[in-house]
Amino acid sequence: MPPPAYGGTESIIDILARGLVAAGHDVLLAAASGSTCPVAKVPGPPLADGSRIGNGTDELRHSVYAFAAMDDVDLIHDNTLAGPLYRHRPQGTPIVATAHLPFSAENHDIYQAMATDTAIIAISHHQADTAPGIKIRKVIHHGIDTQSVPLGAGDGGYACFLGRMHPGKGLPEAIETARLAQVPLRIAAKMYSAEEHEYYAAVIAPLLGPDVEYLGELNAADKFVLLGGSVALLNPLQWDEPFGMAMIESLASGTPVVATFRGSAPEIVADGVTGYLRSSAPELAEAVIAAATLDRGECRRAAENYFSAERMVAEHLALYEELLAEQK
Repeated sequence: MPPPAYGGTESIIDILARGLVAAGHDVLLAAASGSTCPVAKVPGPPLADGSRIGNGTDELRHSVYAFAAMDDVDLIHDNTLAGPLYRHRPQGTPIVATAHLPFSAENHDIYQAMATDTAIIAISHHQADTAPGIKIRKVIHHGIDTQSVPLGAGDGGYACFLGRMHPGKGLPEAIETARLAQVPLRIAAKMYSAEEHEYYAAVIAPLLGPDVEYLGELNAADKFVLLGGSVALLNPLQWDEPFGMAMIESLASGTPVVATFRGSAPEIVADGVTGYLRSSAPELAEAVIAAATLDRGECRRAAENYFSAERMVAEHLALYEELLAEQK
């Protein structure tokens, strides 16, 4: 925390921790060793290893380290799946858990059991609506430090794609859209796992050409240069993503978002104002061309008004205060 490049969840936890300290609170962060977030940290966890993200054993071990150090805190905000179910967590301490994953048949019973003694935060209304029988305490959209994002002019003459090498992200659809619009496409995507490398080699690499360039995974500074120079962020999602960090990062840089009607996209993109929501590649291509006429200042203002770190921190603090009041 924060991640050197790709890592939406890690970025959000880092932003929230910094924001809570700025608001006058003490924060103890349980994160991988080597994290540079400027708050007090739990000692002991191993160094970050991106190839092991999602490993159940690592998550359980991380939870043991974390809860052992949190006997005297007022409230615990857990961003793991395993942690809230750990039986040795401090008794009587309110636990908040953010659901970063989609609610699915596989994890439904886990979250349902978790909700009996844990306040669950959903990160979009769409995500919350897909959780029948699970008590969602609050929906809190992610936020970013908009003031640290340079406002771009969108004068690079290209569209961009930002994400990871996964079929659900819609990269082939983004390439088709850009070619229909006759706009060059620049791709920044993380590629760690064997599955991601296989997908790239089998599906994406054959689609590359002079008009479609894969840049690799970019650090934060280079990512915002890419976004700022782009006429639009192409985000033709093929799955119901709970929240799209790339979309609010794009808006903060002044760049409109062209996306499909999936997941949280309709909660982030104001159609015809900060981007366009369309279904087919020809419709998306027309939207890319039209995006050049949108007011980039409106995109930036939307990020500042609705997706700022300050708003996100304030909404978390309001929930924390509710839970602490209920303990009295």
